[in-house]
Amino acid sequence: MTQSLLTLPVAGMSCAACAARIEKQLNRLDGVEASVSFANESAQLHYDPERSSPQQLVDAIVRCGFTVPRQALNLDIGGMSCAACSARLEKALNRLPGVEAIVNFAAESARVEFLPGLIDQQRLLAEVRRAGFEPVLQSADGGEAAATARYRGELAWFAVSALLTLPFMIEMAVMFAGGHHGWLPRMWQLALATPVQFVVGWRFYRGAWQALRGGVANMDVLVALGTSMAWLLSAAVTLWDIPGQHVYFEASAAVITLVLLGKLLEARAKGKTSAAIAALMKLAPKTARLERDGQLVEVAVDSLRRGDVVVVRHGDNLPVDGEVVSGEAWLDESMLTGESRAVLKQAGDRVCAATRNQDGMLKVRATGVGSETQLAGIVRMVAAAQGSKAPIQRLADRISAVFVPVVTALSLLTFLATGWMGGDWAQALIRAVAVLVIACPCALGLATPTAVMVGVGNGARRGILFRNAAALELAGKVAVLLVDKTGTLTEGRPTLRHALALSGSEARLVQLAASAEAGSEHPLAHAMLQRAKELQLPLLSCSSFRADVGNGVEAALADVGMVRVGVPEWVGVELPAAAQSWRAEGATVVAVSLDGESQGLLALADSLRDSSAAAVRDLQALGVKVVMLTGDQEATARSIAAQAGIVEWRAGMKPQDKAGVVRDWQGKGGKVAMLGDGVNDAPALAAADVSLAMGAGSDVAIAAADITLMHGDLRHAVDAIRLSRASLAKIRQNLLFAFVYNALGIPLAALGMLNPVIAGAAMAASSVSVVSNSLLLRRWR
Repeated sequence: MTQSLLTLPVAGMSCAACAARIEKQLNRLDGVEASVSFANESAQLHYDPERSSPQQLVDAIVRCGFTVPRQALNLDIGGMSCAACSARLEKALNRLPGVEAIVNFAAESARVEFLPGLIDQQRLLAEVRRAGFEPVLQSADGGEAAATARYRGELAWFAVSALLTLPFMIEMAVMFAGGHHGWLPRMWQLALATPVQFVVGWRFYRGAWQALRGGVANMDVLVALGTSMAWLLSAAVTLWDIPGQHVYFEASAAVITLVLLGKLLEARAKGKTSAAIAALMKLAPKTARLERDGQLVEVAVDSLRRGDVVVVRHGDNLPVDGEVVSGEAWLDESMLTGESRAVLKQAGDRVCAATRNQDGMLKVRATGVGSETQLAGIVRMVAAAQGSKAPIQRLADRISAVFVPVVTALSLLTFLATGWMGGDWAQALIRAVAVLVIACPCALGLATPTAVMVGVGNGARRGILFRNAAALELAGKVAVLLVDKTGTLTEGRPTLRHALALSGSEARLVQLAASAEAGSEHPLAHAMLQRAKELQLPLLSCSSFRADVGNGVEAALADVGMVRVGVPEWVGVELPAAAQSWRAEGATVVAVSLDGESQGLLALADSLRDSSAAAVRDLQALGVKVVMLTGDQEATARSIAAQAGIVEWRAGMKPQDKAGVVRDWQGKGGKVAMLGDGVNDAPALAAADVSLAMGAGSDVAIAAADITLMHGDLRHAVDAIRLSRASLAKIRQNLLFAFVYNALGIPLAALGMLNPVIAGAAMAASSVSVVSNSLLLRRWR
């Protein structure tokens, strides 16, 4: 079954119960696996395109009473010559999934509305170009601006609500100062509270209706029910002039105002949890200096294409991924790798968008633009990870699903018990309202995802990319870390140290080995090719090539014969005493044969990274057992393990053997992690509970990994485990706070020790406190 991934924004959720309801409805669809994040306001969907369409997924969310916000893109269109052009372009755009476009020929413009996640801006621009026209952005995407506009709108509603509620607060202050109740005439109270209840508070009625129509209850139900009860009692007393009865208009008005205040503060704090993505996106420049016909032209980054040559001056951020054509500069790549030291880039080197030129000037040929850049990939990966759900959140989800009905029942029980035992049914009603108001599942729903968002974002800023929330959680529980040797513990850049020719010259031996290895991506192959380049040896033409993973390569060289390069036992060459001593020094010995005849031996050695030994000590201090796995011979493995301070190691490992070792350790109990960087590590990475790949490693290894370490350094694995444990600690603190808050608040409200106004303030404060506690994780170093 082919699975597709779709991430949709979801608007209108007021608490974790809303997210749970949407998730439940989506998972009922055929072939759909959904994860809905209340904190991130998004739904991440894995679906089978043959059984469910993206539009069906959107419709399911809408049926639950929520919306999937559309984004708008305004374009100036160049190249239209008549109305038929605009009609053709409009038709082409409207064929795209989730797109509604209107093209105006007279104004030479187009307005395109689309569902983010279903399609992106770059694809829309590409479709316009494919139709034969030139699009120019009139304005930016507008996501951040739209969010700011919504926030300002909410702020305006809160200001109106606060202004109308202010007289009630003054009356309460007069009462606390020894004054009498009723300072504000009841008809005035009714006039002030009614617009707060039904105009400002209309959102709660709308949200409650949508939730109940979907068969569940959410926070809106609690607020709408509680404030309505207080307003109706007070209105009845006022309009029918019931003697000896208090009114509680201040409770209904103040609760709505305080809930709005809490949502404002919560939105502001939640915005900071996504600061990592915003910071990454702002690193990309808006314009680039393009070399055309020998002239420098400043153009919008969105107009760049592959193959364009851009000029990057001192102080500029790179606008594209590419290859250096000429020039020399020191680049700050800390936003990608977490490494603060600048890196020298010269002709032929690869560079990435958003890295900063600290000194020098470069000409770069673009190989990746827009959504194709590594930065864009990181942003997508971080956003997906922040929107995913950690296993620890399942408990909170189960509780949130039944929380509101249980609280409603407790409120009704409080009303009946207090009224029956005390005879004061008005007081019983107020206690019931307090129970409804204070018992909000928001804090419970925010506890895990906000900590995940901050933790994942923190990792991204330091070059540690978590694929999802599960990886963030499991990394802190690792008991055993299996580590590949080459490129992980070592520099991954072996050099040819010794050569022993058994037939012919050393130069001929190196030429045969390098020619056979020309089709290999293994680090040892690069070392042989580098040596051949230094000796200015031409590579012999290869007519066929076969790699035996874990053993070596076999290549048919034109007019020469069949050459084998690899493990001496596989090649069929016996080791002389000199070669045994090379192994004892930590070198990898490779044999070369031609048509079955021994040609000689090569010794290649890789240096241990300066930081590896310290990183191993740090891991051991964290209680993590480090085991080295390598395909090298036993003597080489023993030497490297001793230098790194690793007690347990396995040599002569083939890819399938590494995966077997992972399963062996899993059978002993505890979480097992695998750290590697090569194609031969992919089976072990896939088998491990948590897999880590070096960002400089192979694409296959990175694709199989749960965590990508952008800087090739074992210290980042230590950081990933520490960050995971810090994030888990925040999640546990948040969950404990949310549980304790409700465990204490509901009984106090039921016993009449909290009036609805204080209950509303406490409810608002609980959500803000949980988010603020998660934000403390940003201080992690």
